[in-house]
Amino acid sequence: MKIKFLLMYSWFVRAILFFLPDIPIFMRLRGFMYSFGMKSCGSDFQVTHDVVIKDLQFISVGNNIFVGNHSVIMGSGEILIGNEVLIGPHVVIISGNHSKIDGSYRYGKSNFGKICIEEGSWITSNCTISMNSKLPFGSVLSANSFLNKNFEIPNAVYGGVPAKLLKHD
Repeated sequence: MKIKFLLMYSWFVRAILFFLPDIPIFMRLRGFMYSFGMKSCGSDFQVTHDVVIKDLQFISVGNNIFVGNHSVIMGSGEILIGNEVLIGPHVVIISGNHSKIDGSYRYGKSNFGKICIEEGSWITSNCTISMNSKLPFGSVLSANSFLNKNFEIPNAVYGGVPAKLLKHD
């Protein structure tokens, strides 16, 4: 019952605040409203008007987070976002996946994993992050990348499909 209520609540927040402009006071209001359903939420969580956030109860965000336009965050499994993370436009973060049954993914059982985006990271535009993946401290996920595994080297640039280490300090 709680899951259905939170799904309705996240839809309600998006519907009510959708028409407000993307200026800091209204983006913080959206983040504040979403925080009531989240596992944990720090201060200054800014969400642009057309972001979709579902399964709030599995999402934890730190302080000073920005989520850019047309991004989707679906917390079917656990999603941890550290402090001072910048999420660019058109980013998809989904901590669940489907399995195959009888040659089709349509009715396969859902699998859930964990996503960890550590402090000070930047996810640039058009990226996808799937379950069981980690972006280390102070790292960049370059545009149009797909992150599907754990990386450990901090202050690095990762990119590609699938993502790999491109550069580190």
